[in-house]
Amino acid sequence: MHILITGAAGMLGRKVTSRLVRDGLAGRDVSALTLVDVIVPEAPAGFAGNVDALSADLSAPGTAQRLVDARPDIIFHLAAIVSGEAEADFEKGYRINLDSTRDLFDAIRRAHLAEGYFPRVVFASSIAVMGAPLPFPIPDAFHTTPLTSYGTQKAICELLLSDYSRHGFFDGIGIRLPTICIRPGTPNKAASGFFSNILREPLVGKPAILPVPDSIRHWHTSPRSAVGFMIHAATMDLAAVGPRRNLSMPGLSATVGEQIDALHRVAGESAVALIRREPDATITRMCEGWAPGFEATRARALGFTAEDSFDQIIRAHIEDELEGQT
Repeated sequence: MHILITGAAGMLGRKVTSRLVRDGLAGRDVSALTLVDVIVPEAPAGFAGNVDALSADLSAPGTAQRLVDARPDIIFHLAAIVSGEAEADFEKGYRINLDSTRDLFDAIRRAHLAEGYFPRVVFASSIAVMGAPLPFPIPDAFHTTPLTSYGTQKAICELLLSDYSRHGFFDGIGIRLPTICIRPGTPNKAASGFFSNILREPLVGKPAILPVPDSIRHWHTSPRSAVGFMIHAATMDLAAVGPRRNLSMPGLSATVGEQIDALHRVAGESAVALIRREPDATITRMCEGWAPGFEATRARALGFTAEDSFDQIIRAHIEDELEGQT
């Protein structure tokens, strides 16, 4: 089985790659990996198959076609620029998040029309496709009215994925990821980054800034669960999904205060004391329009699972990133 991962150098791309190398996919061995990002992704250790680790701009003319020419069986389309950067750089956001996706889908379409090529496409969408005013919890059938450029780009790509799947060009599924928490590594340009920062940094004895009130509520899942969503989406029978190909994933609805309470239970008062409150009215206004939580009834019925407490999310981070130690 040949698997293509765009955005393979990112956090989720690296973790999906590691899971595929460790476990294969639905009992089938992975014989080839094509890993693509704007920087060269690291080739996975211990993989016996063929690896092409490439630096490429997916929005550049011809790039998507060259990737599809290798006829991967599964395509994880994870490449994107994050919310804050997409909002700040309008043209770059549409070029990377929308135009490159259309190029990829069209390259697949051409290969399908030429020779019946029909891959599974797993697209990393986002809960940012929803915009305020929002009910709580948000039902599966709630309309997509994004209030950011990033959310708009993802919503357009969802429509494209559904239409190309309807035409039979590929077998696509869109995964609306909750905010991933706790993200390993260093802060990125995502506007939601503080949700991870206030947990990740104190767990290793570093200070963290909290720009919003403790009452801010949001929808979260761990990196471990996000990888599980992708793997399940790549292997499940999509006949059960039907024509509504984009699914809001299960997660955990929690306030910032509940996050901090969980940090206290897991790591103690010394960790909580490292959180420094520096209110930022702009960030707070943004957060007030974000999704507080979803029913995710369809996704749960289709076998997607996630954590049900922030204690579990923090402990998963400690196990996966800190070798079980704080």
